[in-house]
Amino acid sequence: MTERSSDIERAAAFLSKSELVAIPTETVYGMAANAFDEVAVKEIFRVKNRPFYDPLILHTNSIEKIERWGVAIPPRLRRLAETFWPGPLTLLLPRSEKISDSVTAGLDRVAFRIPSHPLTHQLLEQLDFPVAAPSANPFGYVSPTSADHVLKHFDEKIAMVLDGGACDVGIESTIVGEEDGRIVVYRLGGLSVEQIERVIGNIEIRTSSSKPMAPGMLVRHYSPQKELIVVDTQEEVDEHNVQQSAYILFLLEAPEFNLPNVIHLTPGGNHEKAARQFYQALRTWDDDPDIKRIIVERLPDFGLGRAINDRLKRAAGAESEEK
Repeated sequence: MTERSSDIERAAAFLSKSELVAIPTETVYGMAANAFDEVAVKEIFRVKNRPFYDPLILHTNSIEKIERWGVAIPPRLRRLAETFWPGPLTLLLPRSEKISDSVTAGLDRVAFRIPSHPLTHQLLEQLDFPVAAPSANPFGYVSPTSADHVLKHFDEKIAMVLDGGACDVGIESTIVGEEDGRIVVYRLGGLSVEQIERVIGNIEIRTSSSKPMAPGMLVRHYSPQKELIVVDTQEEVDEHNVQQSAYILFLLEAPEFNLPNVIHLTPGGNHEKAARQFYQALRTWDDDPDIKRIIVERLPDFGLGRAINDRLKRAAGAESEEK
């Protein structure tokens, strides 16, 4: 049985012995392994059933360690790091020879971030290696925001879950890099575009690819076990007024007959609270045979609403551009 505790000494010991440990971050739980241990890194891919062409994010606790491992941070990206780390920001940086092809999928950049969850931050302080930690869920499925979510899929398959409670942000980190003199967002996430632009100026958003340059760029991803239908208007909600449907709504109203199967992400239109509840909501009806489809309202496309809409597009497998 997988050990579940908040003991960072135990977690550090497992990681040092090439074991996998699920760790809490402010965004989602990650499936962590010693990033300098090729065997442990490959085990992440095996356990998650993750394709090797999808690169991993490395986690540590300080900029000094990143530079010690031979990874340079360009000036404008350093400004972002100094402003938003620890926090839900991942930077794509020039890869050093210490970072293996297995971590970067053979690409010439490596993704690094410094998470702000206090338990994991303390853990990373103790380690002299970065941890590779993609989300601790089966590949393509909804990301985990609690220890229970991790254990549902990986009990007896990994050594430990470091239990840090529910994730505060609830949606993955924003991935940012620099390309041809432009600052580029490769994955929308828990740090909004507006926050980044206040520090760095205008940026480019480039978030979909069948050959990802960063994690989270695949067209289909983050999918629940039920059919997902994304709507924008009350009329569209009413059109799906059918039995065996559940609803995840933000500002719109659900059909009265189906109120037991409705989740309102947040009263009052708060995007941060909506993000915190989003993945839990998508999982709600996984084991309910009476629910065949989930009707989800697209959020206003700013702030964290933009990142939630990105996840909805991928979860529904919609290859068209966001509205």
